[in-house]
This record gives sequence, C-alpha cells and structure tokens, in this order.
Amino acid sequence: MPRIRQRKPEAKPPKSDDTPLIDIPEEEQWRLINESGVLHKISSDQQQSESTDSEYTLMDEILDTSMIIIPFCSLLILMDILIHNQYGRHASFKELFDGMKSRGPTLFIFYVHRHKRSSEIQTFLFLLSCAAGTRLMYLIALGSWLVNMRQCPPLATIWIYTVLELDLGPTVISLMVTACFVWWKGLQKYLLS
Repeated sequence: MPRIRQRKPEAKPPKSDDTPLIDIPEEEQWRLINESGVLHKISSDQQQSESTDSEYTLMDEILDTSMIIIPFCSLLILMDILIHNQYGRHASFKELFDGMKSRGPTLFIFYVHRHKRSSEIQTFLFLLSCAAGTRLMYLIALGSWLVNMRQCPPLATIWIYTVLELDLGPTVISLMVTACFVWWKGLQKYLLS
C-alpha cells in the first residue's frame, strides 16, 4: 500500500506595515527628484527616441521598397514562365530578361509605396485594381494566346500589387467590382472550364 505524503503547511510571509521607515514630506521628495535630474533625463530620452523614429531617410525607403520590389519582379517572371508553359512554349532566359527590362515594375512600386497613404494614390490604386482585374479576367476567358502571353503576366502582377497596397475597404470593393464584371459578361463559364 503506497504511503500518502502529507504536505507541510507553507510558511506565510510576515505581514508588512505600509508605514515607511523614514517619513519624508512630499515637498522634500519633489525637491530631491528635481535636484537629481531624473525627470529631465527621462523626458529628453523620450524626445530623442521619438525624433529618431520619425526620421525616415531615403536609404530606409529604398531598403523598405526593395523588400517589395524583389518579390514582385520574381512574381512577374514566374507569371511569364507559367503562361509560356501553358501554351506549350518555353521562354528563354533572354526573353524573360528583355521582358523584365521593358515591363519591370521597380519605379512604379517605389513611387506608389512611398506615397501609399495619400488619398490620391489610394484612389489611383483602386481604379487600377478594378481595371487590371477586369481586363485580366476578360483576357483569360476570351483572349488569344499571343495577347495572353504579352498582357497577362504584367496585369496579374499589377492586380496583386494594388490589392496589397490598398486599404481593406477599397480592396474588397475592387474585388467585388471584378466579380460583378465576370458575372455581367458571363465569363464564369470560361473561367471554370
């Protein structure tokens, strides 16, 4: 039969009084704090950290934007490779590189990402998202293979980028506009087959 151990009662910490060891008047406490300069040091440290956070240099913008440019250039190349393979063609490295030079989204992404919070850029991105989405769906459903090979990779890249940079409300509305366009034109029978 196993033995049952009994717990030893835990020692309770002694009750402490809330009375301080030394009674210093409040005026004297404030005088000591002001003479020590602790408050001034804390406020100057906060101001300094706020000023360094608000400074956003050009180099920071370039690095921040390059974190978006690299994946979207890769997406453009991937879409180009996929559309070529879809139609039984094989894109050479030279074709992909030439297409990247002429259709590369670097300056567009840099400018839009830099000013994406302004209402003009948000309006532009909304209209561009609606246009790119509806054109892409139309081309996928009814476009010829040569037109699709030229236009679909940049349109898909632009559409994904605009959805990324838009605020949530305009993004949902632009996707609903594209869905309504597909329904209105009867393109769903082409897209689902």
